[in-house]
Amino acid sequence: TTLSQIIQMVSDAAATKAPIAKVADRVSGVFVPAVIAIAIVTLIVWLLAGQTVGFALARAISVLVISCPCALGLATPVAIMVGNGMGAKNGIMFKTAVSLEEAGKTQIVALDKTGTITSGEPKVTDMIPADGVTEQELLSYAYALEKKSEHPLARAVIVKGEENRQKDSLKQLEAEEFQAVPGNGLSGKIDGSLICGGSLKFISQNTEISEATSQTAGRLAEEGKTPLFFSRDGRLMGIIAVADVIKEDSPKAIRELQNMGIRVVMLTGDNERTAKAIGAQAGVDEVIAGVLPDGKGSVIRSLKKKGKVAMVGDGINDAPALTRADMGIAIGAGTDIAIDAADVVLMKSRLTDVPAAIRLSRATLRNIHENLFWAFFYNAIGIPLAAGVWIPLFGWQLNPMFGAAAMSLSSFCVVS
Repeated sequence: TTLSQIIQMVSDAAATKAPIAKVADRVSGVFVPAVIAIAIVTLIVWLLAGQTVGFALARAISVLVISCPCALGLATPVAIMVGNGMGAKNGIMFKTAVSLEEAGKTQIVALDKTGTITSGEPKVTDMIPADGVTEQELLSYAYALEKKSEHPLARAVIVKGEENRQKDSLKQLEAEEFQAVPGNGLSGKIDGSLICGGSLKFISQNTEISEATSQTAGRLAEEGKTPLFFSRDGRLMGIIAVADVIKEDSPKAIRELQNMGIRVVMLTGDNERTAKAIGAQAGVDEVIAGVLPDGKGSVIRSLKKKGKVAMVGDGINDAPALTRADMGIAIGAGTDIAIDAADVVLMKSRLTDVPAAIRLSRATLRNIHENLFWAFFYNAIGIPLAAGVWIPLFGWQLNPMFGAAAMSLSSFCVVS
């Protein structure tokens, strides 16, 4: 169940160790023998200074009891546990403590367009049949072909076709010998004719496209719509324009990321004109268009040369890019394989949770640094006081019992 998966993720994150925790472990490994050495030196110095064994021993014991490696040990895991819990409470699942720490170091966020920036539920906006072809004929053939496809844009044509079928205005056709060319288009035999559908580049390989048709497609693309071309036996049947609306929270999330000093890049398989129109609406810094599903990984590899990259996606074709990026962030409503490949899962499928996850990571890391600073600062003040450094100057000395109470208080402060 989803609940059991959430429990498993939180449990796994709590059980792993963040890289910064290893630093605290190494410090503690040096800290303990160093404190024992200071206690022995304190004992010897006070005995050489002519003090009684009882006095010298009290100073040495005070050094041992006031020093607090436990505050250093608690500084990281408690902060990780709280950060992880806060994330889970708000639908942001960090799979490991490493991902909780690393998310805050992100410099570039690469966003998949369909289903991440946009709703992933495109709709048919325009139908422009060629001369001698009716709208119903264009839709009949397009519907029969797209029925076999799993692409999000195909879904828009299918929905439009279903609506017309209910009105009995659609010809009943079936596609055979169906073939999908990822990132380009589709082809199949319908009523003995070869029907092709897809991008301008794909259709123009075996169909003549007039200048006027190209201009119409360009105008649609500038409006943020994706023009799908359909041909029958090498003759153009027409264009069906499809638009995938931007999610309400996408521009806000992108602005938040930019305000945090993060560069936002949009990846899409759309043609450049459509991609730039959607990119401008969303407010991204850079648009990388015409990216085929298997090309996202190489785009991420080139972005990594410019800084730490977080990839945000939701589909099966995003999984390799999510794995390739420094930080993979899956939208919870996406596919299981994308969720499995990611380091962070956003259960509520909101893009605003991307900057929230990065903020949470940065706040957790800041908290850890503060904890480590205060643990060191506390020891830097407490150990000289316990050793009796200030006795000759101000007559200050620390009773071992008060030293023990002060040590407990340091751990309490770190946990608080």
